[in-house]
Amino acid sequence: MKIPGALLWEPGTNSGWTVEEIELDPPKRGEATVKLAASGICHSDDHLDTGDIPLGWAPILGGHEGAGVVTEVGEGVDHLEVGDHVVLSFLPSCGKCKMCVSGRANMCDLGAGVLAGTSPDGTHRIHARGQGVGAMSYLGTFAPYVTVPTNALVKIDKDIPLKSAALIGCGVPTGWGSAVYAGEVTLGDTVVVIGTGGVGMNAVQGARQKGAKNLIAVEPTEHKRDLAKQLGATHTAAGLDEAKEIVAHLTNGQGADVVIITVGVLTPEFIQPAQEMTHRGGTLVLTSAAPVNQRDIQLDLYTFAMSGKRIQGTLYGTTNAQNDIPLIADLYRRGEHKLDELITQEYRLEDINQAFQDLRDGKNVRGVIVYDD
Repeated sequence: MKIPGALLWEPGTNSGWTVEEIELDPPKRGEATVKLAASGICHSDDHLDTGDIPLGWAPILGGHEGAGVVTEVGEGVDHLEVGDHVVLSFLPSCGKCKMCVSGRANMCDLGAGVLAGTSPDGTHRIHARGQGVGAMSYLGTFAPYVTVPTNALVKIDKDIPLKSAALIGCGVPTGWGSAVYAGEVTLGDTVVVIGTGGVGMNAVQGARQKGAKNLIAVEPTEHKRDLAKQLGATHTAAGLDEAKEIVAHLTNGQGADVVIITVGVLTPEFIQPAQEMTHRGGTLVLTSAAPVNQRDIQLDLYTFAMSGKRIQGTLYGTTNAQNDIPLIADLYRRGEHKLDELITQEYRLEDINQAFQDLRDGKNVRGVIVYDD
C-alpha cells in the first residue's frame, strides 16, 4: 500500500519532518493493519528531532499516539477482527515476560525494544526511497495506515470518538497514571503538578479523581493554567517560587504529599525546588523525559534522606495498557475524564512541522493530526 508518511531522515539535527510517499506492507502473523482517524503530536517525537532521545539509525516514521479501525488481520490473530475500533499503545506488552506476569506490563521486554528501528521480528513493514524505515514504538502513526503487532492494539467500544481516543495511547495514561499509580494520590492529599501540557493535564485529572484536597498546577502559560483549573486544579502558579508559597500556605509549611514533574524536558533545575515542596515521607514523581546524557543534578541529599522522601520514576504512568486504556475510555464516556478539551488544534499531515513548532511555542495542550475519512 502506498500512502503518505512523515519521516525523519536526520534525527537529532532539528531538520524537521519530510512528508513523502511510503510503502506499507500487509500484516504478518500476529499483526494487523489499522486505518487511523487521528494521531497526537507528542513531545517524545520531537525529542527524536532534537536529539534528547538519540537514535543510531534512520529514517524513522514518527508518531505513537493513534486510534482507528482494523482493516486487515494477519495469521494467528483471534482476539481482533476487521472493523474493531482500537487505540494504539506506544508500549506493547507480550503478557508472558517476567515484567508482564508480575503486573508491570509497562516495563515489558517487548516494549523495551520500541526504538530498535525494526518490527519485533527484525524486519521492516515500511519502505521509502528503496530502503527500510523504522517506526516510532513499532507504530508510526504519522501516516493514515499502520501495520503493527496486535499486542500494541487495545480494543475499545465503538461509541468512543476515535479522534479523542487517539490521546489515550500515550499522553493521557502517562499523566493519569503518574498520579493514580506512581504517585499513589489518596483522599485529602495536597498534590503539585509541574507542567500542564498533554501529560500534566491528565496528572491533574488523575489526582482529582483520587480525591486530592489541594491540587496546584504549575505552568508558565496562562491558557494552560486556565484549563488546568477547569480540569480540577484548585490553585495555579506561573513558576516554582510562586507554587512553593502556595503549598506552604495550604499545608502550614509541611509541603505537598505528592509532587509530579511533567514538563516537556526535565532539566536539573527542577529537582531541588520540587523536593523542597515535598512533605516528609512524600513522593516526588519524575514523568518527564530528560536529555539522555544528563547526569548531574542539584539535590540536598541530607534533607532528602532524613525526611524519608521518595523519588519515583515512571514510564507510561506505570499503567497497564490492556486494562487502563478501556478504563480511561469508560471514564471519558461517563464524563469523569476530559479528552475533547485537551485538543487545542487540529492539523493535516502536511502541516506537521507547524504542529511541532506550535508544541515548542507552548500553544497547544495537544495538537492532533486528523486523517481523511
